[in-house]
Amino acid sequence: MNIEILTKADLQTFKTELLNDIKQLFTNKNSDNQKWLKGIDVRKLLNISAGTLQNLRINGTLNPSKIGGTLFYNKHEIEKMLEVNNG
Repeated sequence: MNIEILTKADLQTFKTELLNDIKQLFTNKNSDNQKWLKGIDVRKLLNISAGTLQNLRINGTLNPSKIGGTLFYNKHEIEKMLEVNNG
């Protein structure tokens, strides 16, 4: 049976590496990597008003998912809608 002893320095190194990984996750929040967008992001992307976005939801053009009271829109669905309308 192997016994490994963790030192305070080992824990400090682990903590530093973990914090760096977490920071990197938050800084790499690039819109190209995002699959889901909030309403404000969709409005900026499409350059539309809140009312227009609501109309897109009502008429079924966009089908958001509601999580905890916040609507999220699938980026792929938005790109597909743009292709069809520009097609």
